[in-house]
Amino acid sequence: MRKRNLIGLVLVLTFTLRVDAKVTPRHVNPAAINKNTLEVFQESMALDAMFYDDNLKLVRSPYSRPNSARTGYHMVRESSWYALGLLLRDEPGDRQRAADIIDAVLKQQYLEPGKPWYGTFKRAPEEPGPAPDAVMWRNFDPNWRVFIGTTFEIILIEYPDRIPPELAQRMYAAIDRGIEGEIAEKRLLPSYSNIAMMYGALWDFAAAHNQRADWQQQSRDWTESVYKLYKQYGAVFEYNSPTYCGVDLYGLALWRSYGSTPRMRAIGGEMEAGLWRNIAALYQPQLRNVAGPYDRAYGMDMESYVSVVGLWMRTVLDAQSAPLPHLAPTTDHLPDVWFAPHMAVLGARIPADAFKKMNKFQGEHLVRTQITDQRIATAWIGNHVIYGGEATGKTKDDGPASQFHPATVQWRTPSGEIGWVQLTESPMIDATADAHGLTISATGTVRIRIHAKEVDKAKIGAALWDLPGLRVAVTADMKTFTEDQTGDNVDLVYSGITGMRWEIAPAQ
Repeated sequence: MRKRNLIGLVLVLTFTLRVDAKVTPRHVNPAAINKNTLEVFQESMALDAMFYDDNLKLVRSPYSRPNSARTGYHMVRESSWYALGLLLRDEPGDRQRAADIIDAVLKQQYLEPGKPWYGTFKRAPEEPGPAPDAVMWRNFDPNWRVFIGTTFEIILIEYPDRIPPELAQRMYAAIDRGIEGEIAEKRLLPSYSNIAMMYGALWDFAAAHNQRADWQQQSRDWTESVYKLYKQYGAVFEYNSPTYCGVDLYGLALWRSYGSTPRMRAIGGEMEAGLWRNIAALYQPQLRNVAGPYDRAYGMDMESYVSVVGLWMRTVLDAQSAPLPHLAPTTDHLPDVWFAPHMAVLGARIPADAFKKMNKFQGEHLVRTQITDQRIATAWIGNHVIYGGEATGKTKDDGPASQFHPATVQWRTPSGEIGWVQLTESPMIDATADAHGLTISATGTVRIRIHAKEVDKAKIGAALWDLPGLRVAVTADMKTFTEDQTGDNVDLVYSGITGMRWEIAPAQ
């Protein structure tokens, strides 16, 4: 045992000598975490424990659909997140369970050099290995390289004394394979914001640890390219995603915490603060939602599904104020709550002016954000309703399976729940918000979904949507109009339009 501890100490000292002396591990423990962060961290860990499979040493998926091929699957990425949480908590038995999990995760890495999936990990051990004609996203996910790799990075920086030295060496090797695979694949662009930021952090970490001058220069060039793209308009390319902007914040927190140079730490902190200010400008604390438009979103109500931005905000706001639902095994997008340990370690650094806007509504205002040369987002943040649109220069459409939501409306209904309107499908589109509504330009068929408790289809027509707590007067040059209701959803189809105008106001 003494020999093993001595090896571990040498490993820690060796790592410490190889990084910039100003990068100081936090060694965060539960006693040092603020009340709100601790609460959501403990909820996250309790749910992890509920779904942990001691036979496979992995966390089971909380979702199971009858007759689904993925029923009973285990989650490799989320299991690595649980391991970080266990090492942070460090209660009796936690170190052994974390080591077991990390070992199980490492066994899921793809080890065949030259393959597009080299260095990434299976999403589930039950998932078949990629065939020669495997398709990215369908058969494998290259992003697991950086999601799992950066989790390993935090463990190796913060808690190397809590894992066996030989396990640490395997983790370093896994990170190197992930970087090598990403370099070889050449698929990643700086505009893929959330992955680009995590990749920059992980590449910098591997370059510093390995003392590789080529990787050090290449990783610095990469982070500078991400920063240059951001600085063009002060916005991330994947604009306003309740999920992925939260991952952006994580990647940038890694930069400002662990970057191997003062420059990397400074620009990481700068972008992190700017992103928080953008989120706060779009946030309506009484509605507990960030207004659209959303470049990538999985839901329309942050009170009803777990978003990573909402999780970050929960670490600084109490449960009654944060845009996060009550957590239960059936909560939509529940696995994202298992990201809480990363937030507990890194901490949210929110500028004081942004934090003020998150706590108390500062008054009605219009937000206008230039994203690229062609794309401009606008949003109206009102007392009772929020809505937004994205003008794309007619370069983007809204496909049937798209995460892009270029025109959105949210308000609180008389039932107390959030009602929303979402443009779900359109041809190439421009949408612009102002103080009175949304103007939409698109030629062809536009599909819209309205969701509200006790919505009445009989009160919805082509020219007027009389909704619970909201009225929308619609002007559109459509050829035909149809509507269909299922439960609290009403789906509308306007065909043959060239443009629409939504005049939005609270119900009288």
